[in-house]
Amino acid sequence: MELEHQEHNTLKLKKLGVDFRNEHLVFMRRDCHVCKSEGFEALNRIRVSKGDRTLVASLIVMDNPSQLNHGEIGLSNGAIEWLSAGEGDEINLSHMPPLDSMSDVRRKIYGDTLEPAAFSRIIQDIAASNLSNIQLSAFISACVGEGLNADEVIALTRAMIDVGFRLEWAQKEVFDKHCIGGLPGNRTTPIVVAIVAAAGLTIPKTSSRAITSPAGTADTMETLTNVNLSVEQMKNVVNQEGGCLVWGGSVQLSPADDIIIRVEKALDIDSEGQLIASVLSKKAAAGSTHVVIDIPVGPTAKVRSEEAAKLLSEKMIAVGIAIGLNVVTVVTDGRQPIGRGIGPSLEALDVLAVLQNDITAPKDLRQKAVLLAGKLLEMGGKVSKGEGEILANEILHSGKAWEKFQQICIAQGGLKTPKTALYTQIITADKSGMITAIDNRKIAKVAKLAGAPDAATAGIYLSASIGLKVEKGQNLYKIYAESPGELAYAIEYLRANPDIIQIEA
Repeated sequence: MELEHQEHNTLKLKKLGVDFRNEHLVFMRRDCHVCKSEGFEALNRIRVSKGDRTLVASLIVMDNPSQLNHGEIGLSNGAIEWLSAGEGDEINLSHMPPLDSMSDVRRKIYGDTLEPAAFSRIIQDIAASNLSNIQLSAFISACVGEGLNADEVIALTRAMIDVGFRLEWAQKEVFDKHCIGGLPGNRTTPIVVAIVAAAGLTIPKTSSRAITSPAGTADTMETLTNVNLSVEQMKNVVNQEGGCLVWGGSVQLSPADDIIIRVEKALDIDSEGQLIASVLSKKAAAGSTHVVIDIPVGPTAKVRSEEAAKLLSEKMIAVGIAIGLNVVTVVTDGRQPIGRGIGPSLEALDVLAVLQNDITAPKDLRQKAVLLAGKLLEMGGKVSKGEGEILANEILHSGKAWEKFQQICIAQGGLKTPKTALYTQIITADKSGMITAIDNRKIAKVAKLAGAPDAATAGIYLSASIGLKVEKGQNLYKIYAESPGELAYAIEYLRANPDIIQIEA
């Protein structure tokens, strides 16, 4: 009977060319015999199999399926790739058994405190793609604000570490850094890695792509070199050069986090508890032992006050201790973007300018990178406490950091020259006076509407900074876009938000 049922639930794959990125989809005719006999309904979670490969997908029911014949099934591109399936292959369908993790999610929605086992169930199902985006959105939303207490954050962090691959290194001390985010530009990581690796410390840097920002470190580095390295390739680069700059998703460190990040990006929200778990789970999974956390504070940064920064710092350090990480936090000025470029290629140009000691390089980016690198050099015992910035500055000024950066990029596949988008628009001051504020969130929005980060050459190049005196008509920033339509979107948003840069006469 089992074999008969299995044959009855088998359909042939028809490629429809649907890219849904964040979720696996299965497409069936409403009059399909499998759909009718099994009682499948739209958005049901269905187990889909080919041979020994299985995934869970959300059902899309088609009333007028011009592309699907009887006995055929469609899958999204990601699902086809996961199953290693081809046109005409037999695909087996079955009901998804109830998930215990959804009971845990519902408990969290109603404000219950979850035990470690519950977080393990949820994270395991997220990593296995058993939860739909709707179900995952419910979990993320339930954790926003004060949704997670200290013990829950620790449990969530451990669960995220446990489901992924964990790197091990021969060195006893392995270093890393992370910025909480919310600050456009701020591309200190490539500079920090180059300085720290040049000093002889081990810093295998895995970075995320953008969540709600116009660029993540992985997006920026991808305009300079290959960031999609396997674990073996990553280890080879680190063993050879002492450091690397790769996309964390390519090495499957804390894989559940990458799925959560994609949904957070769509929701445009960040939960503090999940943020801590996300950052520290990836640091632990990468084999790090010492981490510096940059916490920018400003009225339009992710962290708005010194008090909030202090509380976040305490939580970061406490969770670090619980999972065996030595965490040092640095509260920095988050009132305005760091550097001039906002967007992958434009930020990469800033990074190169600093590393090459170009006299036009943004001073704030250089100073902040030196500050953070200095903290790591102190943690690594290269200098006494308080002397890290001096050594970091010496390494940068001597050209050793630039030399190390080139070596890392070459080891990862070669060093490329970033390009900028063809379509541009200069935004000028509408009056004379002093710049008193820059809205980080709104200027990031302009860069995203212009196409960043998906369009790597798009974004903004800033000429403005707080405290600068400007004349009416003076250049404040330049928008870059890869198409006239995206440039128009950004300009339209500016018309509705003329207060992004505030000038007082």
